[in-house]
Amino acid sequence: MPNFCAAPNCTRKSTQSDLAFFRFPRDPIRCQKWVENCRRYDLEDKTPDQLNKHYRLCAQHFEDIMICRSSPYRTVLRENAIPTIFDLTSHLDNPGRRRKRIKELSEDEIQMLKERKMDAVVPLQENHQSSNNDVEIQIEIEDSEENATMTEEERCTKDYIKSLFEIVLLMGKQNVSLEGRNCKDPDGVYSPDNFQALLEYRINSGDEVLRRRFEMLAVNQEYCPRFQQEQILEVCESCIREEVMRDVRNSQFFSIIVEDAVDLAGEEYMPIFIRHIDDANNLHEEFVGFLACEEDAENIATNFLTAITEKWKLNLEYCRGQSYVASSRLSPKMKIVASRLLQKCPQATYTLCSSCALNIWLAKSIPVPGVSIVLGTLEDIYLFFSKSPGLQYELENTITSLFMDNIEKGNELKEIVRTDWTSRHDAFEIIVTLLNSLVLCLDRIACDNSFRWNSKVTGHAFVLSSALTDFDFVATVVILKNALSFTRAFGKNLQGLTSDVFSAANSLTAVLHALNEVMENIEVYHEFWFEEATNLAAKIDIPVKLPGRFRRMQQINLQLDITSETFYKEALSIPTIQHVIQGLKDVFSEQHLKALKCLSLIPSVMGQLKFSTSEEHNTDLYKYDLPSPETLSAELHCWRVKWKHRSKDVELPSDIFESLHLPDIKFFPNVYALLKVLCILPDFKVENEKFDSARKRLKFYLESTPIEQRSSQLALVNISYDSKHDLDVMVDTYMKMAANDVKFQSSELAEEV
Repeated sequence: MPNFCAAPNCTRKSTQSDLAFFRFPRDPIRCQKWVENCRRYDLEDKTPDQLNKHYRLCAQHFEDIMICRSSPYRTVLRENAIPTIFDLTSHLDNPGRRRKRIKELSEDEIQMLKERKMDAVVPLQENHQSSNNDVEIQIEIEDSEENATMTEEERCTKDYIKSLFEIVLLMGKQNVSLEGRNCKDPDGVYSPDNFQALLEYRINSGDEVLRRRFEMLAVNQEYCPRFQQEQILEVCESCIREEVMRDVRNSQFFSIIVEDAVDLAGEEYMPIFIRHIDDANNLHEEFVGFLACEEDAENIATNFLTAITEKWKLNLEYCRGQSYVASSRLSPKMKIVASRLLQKCPQATYTLCSSCALNIWLAKSIPVPGVSIVLGTLEDIYLFFSKSPGLQYELENTITSLFMDNIEKGNELKEIVRTDWTSRHDAFEIIVTLLNSLVLCLDRIACDNSFRWNSKVTGHAFVLSSALTDFDFVATVVILKNALSFTRAFGKNLQGLTSDVFSAANSLTAVLHALNEVMENIEVYHEFWFEEATNLAAKIDIPVKLPGRFRRMQQINLQLDITSETFYKEALSIPTIQHVIQGLKDVFSEQHLKALKCLSLIPSVMGQLKFSTSEEHNTDLYKYDLPSPETLSAELHCWRVKWKHRSKDVELPSDIFESLHLPDIKFFPNVYALLKVLCILPDFKVENEKFDSARKRLKFYLESTPIEQRSSQLALVNISYDSKHDLDVMVDTYMKMAANDVKFQSSELAEEV
C-alpha cells in the first residue's frame, strides 16, 4: 500500500515520488508540534501512536537542513526536526478539491508558528555556516566533526579501504573467487590470486588511490593479505544482512526456513531463509546465511537460537513459523532444534516448506541408508541430463522409441524430463516408469564407439547405469512409490490452490487411517510391492539379490540365510510406513492444522462452504496478534456478509494475497492481521517471483561454484547482489574493527612485557 502525505493540499504518495516519507514521532511533545503545524483539526484527537502508525509527511515539508542523507539509500530526520513548509492557501482557489480539513488560525497563532520555525532552523543554520560551506557537513554534523579531526593520511587510508570494499563487492556479485594459485609456475613467473589481479587491473586503469598505495611495493608482494580480505568479507556480509534484518524487524512477524545441508569448502552448512511481509503486503523470502552442521543436536540448537537473537537481533516473540528440510542423518537433529524454538516461542508453528513436496520431504528423512542412496542417485541423473542439451535429446529419443505404442504417454514423459522432476510429489512413480528408458540411454552413452561423448561423460554414464541396475535401487524406488502413494494426493493439495490446502487440512485423518490399515496388513501389501519390483527387474535383466553390504555382513556374523522378500519387508517396507505415519503426526500438529483451517477466512473458501463457517475457534491461535480481539466475532460476521451478498460481477478473492490487497481490507483490522500472519507461514508459496529469487540464486551459486571455492560470505554477497548497502557504513565499520584489533594487540603486548 502506498503512503499518502498527511499535509494539507499535498497529493504526493510514496509510489509516485522519489521523496522520503516520515512517520509522525511517538514523542507526545514533538508529535503535538507536527499536528499544530499541519493545521488539520481532524488529527488533534488522535494519539501519538495512532499518528505514528497511520500518518506520514513527505520530505517536501521539512527544511533541507533538518534532513540527513548519510547515503543514497538512507534518509533520516534529525531528532528535533519539525515540519515548517506547508501550502495553506491553494485550496481556496478550488474548494471542491479539499481532501484534508484545514484548521483556520488566528493572527497570533500564525505568528507563533513563524517564531517556532525560526527557533528550529536558526541554530542549525549557524552550525551550517561555520562548516566552510561543505555539503557533506551540512547533511551530517557528526561526519563534519569526524572529517575535521581526520588527518590527510587517515583520509587516504579511508579511500584505500573503500577501494578494497568496491573490489570485494564486485567479485562477490560476479561470483569470482578471491583465491587463486598465488604461486610461481615452473618457469618462475609469479601468478597472483584473483583479488590481487583485480587490484593490479584497477591500478593500471588509473585508480590513483591504489597506485599511490602500492607503487613502492615489490611486484610479487601480496597487496592485501588474506586475513584482511576475510575481515572485509565479514563486514560486507554483516552489513548486507543487517539491511535485510532491518526490513524484517520493521515488518514485525517472520518465519524461519532451514534447507538441507550443502558443502562449502569441505564443511557442511544449512542455508537459512527468513520470510516476512512488507508495508505493501508483499511476501518476501530472504537468504540470511548458513548454519554449521555439528554432531551434537543441542549445539546446533544453541548456535541457531544465538544467531537469531544475538547476531541478527530478531525477537523470537514475533516468530510465527518454522520449517526444516533435512536428510535422514540431520532430520532427528532438526526436530530437536524445532522443539527448542517452540519452547522459546510456542507460536512458532512447525510446518512443511512450500518449496519441498510432501513425499520428497518424507523420503528425505526416512532413516534407511538405501533411501538416501536412491535420492542421491535421482539427483545425479537429473543433473547429468539437464546440463547437456545433447544428452537431454538422447534421453528423449530413447523415450520415443520405447513408447511407440503409447505416443501420448511418451510425449508426457518427455515434457516431464525437461523439468526438475526429482522435486515433484510423484517423483518415485516417474522414476519407475522411466527406469527402462534411463538404463538403455545410459548404456548407449557408456558404450559409445563414435567418440561423440568424451571419456568423462561416458564414465559418468557407466556409473549411473550401474547404480540403476542394482536390485536394491529397484526394490527401494518401487516400495517408496507404493508406500507414498497414500500421501501423494494429500501432498499435491498442499502445494495447490488455497481451497485445496484447506481441504487437505481436513483430510489428514483419512490419510492416517489408510496408512494405519497398511501397517496392520503389511504382509499382504509388501508381497504385492516386492512382486512389482521383481517384475520390473526381470524386464531390465537385473538379478534379484540381497544388497552387497548385507551379504558381506551375513558372512562376517554367520547369520542364518534370509530371503530377499523378508529382508526388504523388515529393512524397508515396515520402517517406511512407520516413519511416514510419525512424520505426518509430527508436522501436522493441532497447532498447524488450526492455522491451515484459518484459510476459511479466504472468500473463495467461504463460498465453497456456503458461507457457513465458524473461524473463531481456530483463530484463538493468534488472538494476541489481533488489534481488537474483543470485536473479532462481530467482524467475522460482517466479513461473511460482505462476500455472501456481493454483486454478481464481483469475483471472490481466491488466496491470501488477493485478500490482503483488497482496497477495503483495513476496514476489517482483525481479519487483516490474521491474513498477514498466515501468509508468512512456510506452507504457502511466495506469490511474486520478484521476492522469491533468493532460493534460485543460492541453487545457481552452488551449481556454478566448485566446492573448494565456495564461501558463506561470498555466497551471501552474490545472492544479495541487488540489495541495498551503504559503502560508507561498511568502511567505517571495518576501520573501527581494525582499530579495536590494534588496541587489543597492543594491550596483549603490554601484558607480555
